[in-house]
Amino acid sequence: MFNRTSGYILAAALAAGLGLLAAHHYLGGDDAPAAPPLQTATLLPQPRELPAFNLRQSDGTPLVPGELAGHWTLVFLGFTFCPDVCPTTLAELAQAQKQWQALPEATRPRVLFVSVDPERDTPRKAGEYAHAFHADTLAATADVPALEKFATSLGFVFMKVPGKGFEQNPNDYSVDHSANIALLDPQGRLAGLIRPPFKPAAIADDLARLSAAERAP
Repeated sequence: MFNRTSGYILAAALAAGLGLLAAHHYLGGDDAPAAPPLQTATLLPQPRELPAFNLRQSDGTPLVPGELAGHWTLVFLGFTFCPDVCPTTLAELAQAQKQWQALPEATRPRVLFVSVDPERDTPRKAGEYAHAFHADTLAATADVPALEKFATSLGFVFMKVPGKGFEQNPNDYSVDHSANIALLDPQGRLAGLIRPPFKPAAIADDLARLSAAERAP
């Protein structure tokens, strides 16, 4: 079963809190020179540590919190049978990724696609799907309880929605999921959110500036 209650509560709380946020935490404190606001990313006043999670990457290796350290990471939930939102979002993120190619690989922002349809999406299939949009995109999935825990920690929700022919065909279903993108900082903490509609150039600029600010002394 897809447990929705706790996810909805956290999603509402996160959305309400993000409405009051500003980006100055990463772009300079009160005594620092004023910096232009981020164009599309909304940052939390303080990053939030994520609870332990264990997903499985497309190459079969585990994806644990330490794997996300050292880079700003954009996390998007979806599934390979998604008819519109997922391919559109991954294509838009791929446009942003192309603009990061000149950045140092050691600190280049990353994109992580997490399939919330483990019944039909193996880690390998999720990887093949994500890599079709951009070769650098990370992909992972897990069983439903692990995915629910991970999604809830980001303030996201997802649920299985049976189709009209579900009783005759168990694969006749879709998965409703949050369309926002979570922003993790180089310490692997939840740092903010990006809401649709997504603007690739703005996303690319925001993440490049955040990465540069992280490298600054």
